[in-house]
Amino acid sequence: MEYSVADLIVSVLAEFGVKRVYGVPGDSINPLVEAIRKSPSVRFIQVRHEEGGALAASFEAKHTGTLAAALGTSGPGSVHLLNGLYNAKLEHAPVIALTGQVRSDTIGFDSPQEVDLLKLFDDVSIFNRQIINPASAQRMVTLACRTSLLGKGVSHLVLPVDVLRSKVEVNEKVQADLPHVEYVFDVKKAEEVINASSKPVILIGGGARGASHMLDEFAERIGAPIVYSLNGKGVLPETDPKVMGGLGLLGAKPSSIALGGADLLIMLGSSFPFTEFLPKGIPTIQVDIEPANLGKRMGVELSIVSTVEKFLSSVKPEEKHDKYYLKLQDAKREWLSELEQREKAMETPIPPQALVRKICEELPPEAILVCDVGLVTLWCAQNLRLRRPYAFYTSSWLGTMGCGVAGALGVSFASDKPVIALVGDGGFSMTMMEMLTAVKYSRPIKVVVFNNSKLGLIKIEQELMGYQEYGTELHNPDFAKLAESMGALGIRLEDISKMGEAIRELIEADRPAVLDAVINPNEVPASPL
Repeated sequence: MEYSVADLIVSVLAEFGVKRVYGVPGDSINPLVEAIRKSPSVRFIQVRHEEGGALAASFEAKHTGTLAAALGTSGPGSVHLLNGLYNAKLEHAPVIALTGQVRSDTIGFDSPQEVDLLKLFDDVSIFNRQIINPASAQRMVTLACRTSLLGKGVSHLVLPVDVLRSKVEVNEKVQADLPHVEYVFDVKKAEEVINASSKPVILIGGGARGASHMLDEFAERIGAPIVYSLNGKGVLPETDPKVMGGLGLLGAKPSSIALGGADLLIMLGSSFPFTEFLPKGIPTIQVDIEPANLGKRMGVELSIVSTVEKFLSSVKPEEKHDKYYLKLQDAKREWLSELEQREKAMETPIPPQALVRKICEELPPEAILVCDVGLVTLWCAQNLRLRRPYAFYTSSWLGTMGCGVAGALGVSFASDKPVIALVGDGGFSMTMMEMLTAVKYSRPIKVVVFNNSKLGLIKIEQELMGYQEYGTELHNPDFAKLAESMGALGIRLEDISKMGEAIRELIEADRPAVLDAVINPNEVPASPL
């Protein structure tokens, strides 16, 4: 059967389970947009900026583990994709980027909007090719999709507009089935190392998502306190006495105390980068599906290539009757008491700690949480103490401001569960026009803006370096009125006595909604050390 190359690309994406392609139409990519329009199974999502589309795809892929897609037209449209794609790269999220290009016979002659996209995308992608011959298009797109899924990263295809419009005969079957990976490791050795310890500590990352029940049983069996990287937040409820909190500058004091007394560190699905917070001179077991992560940052006694689920279901150490985590309960109570002093303060301007605590109390049980980057990340890390397992996502590795609204949009398209984004006013201002995308496609994301009229984290960093605060003041609009002008619900919160009512109105809204919460700009997080 004869297809255009554009039609063929969309059919291959559908075979690999792609449901949406985020982007902005444009001349060189229009044949692909037309092919998506005709597709019965792939939908085009028109975003307001390609960065928002790539971020949405990145968060969708992170949430589902399946392939997501974003497109950009030649020149600026493709350049705009890069920040969101770097987020996908560093989060190991499978995303395919489709970039339009000028006609193939004009490439190399400085045509308008001609950019060397292969060179530009070389660092961000694990697969980076240009389709030159229509006859190879099906195999090229198939290979791009497979590489992205198997390598958990970004694949990129450059698509000259004349190639997209070319006709091609297709007789091959798309090979969309992926090979099954069987993880085999020395179970007995792992059990011996754990049995020899008396004060093991477990550090979890994003690789522990989906293993909550098994992790809980395993940690209880060996009496291990659990600390987490930011990617591991939400895997277990923080009301669990075994859970000490986060680690590092975004962490909690009990976590530092637990690691200070440990005689074994068990790292599950984490390649924690801030090794200065990890104990020295004790054995470490590291479990990760990516062999390159094992021992990348520090020496490891036992490296295990495995999913966290496979490790926890296979390794059965002896039960420890002297539970190390029980010895840390006083430290945890003292830490929580310290945090609660500001969380319970009934003041105006509203303490951000109090706002986070109230949001936590009102969360629907099936909610998915997306956190932007900035000072809001610290409030969420310390004061968002989840009382049950929740999906929690942020840009933990790239650390890009503006990920909150676009990320919530991508997760919302992939899920029928309520999605709540916690964002700072600086981050919200960067991508807030994607609220129009949420309204257009009826995605009822709920956004809480922590409005302190300041780049709060930058202010703290400047002062810690001995500098004067400079360049951090923000001139903000009324975000609630702005949301209303977009067709979303807008709520303005300035009085702490109305905080609970405002949060409930936000969560219960049947359409996209923004809570513009005016908070105290002078609050600083508690020290985790």
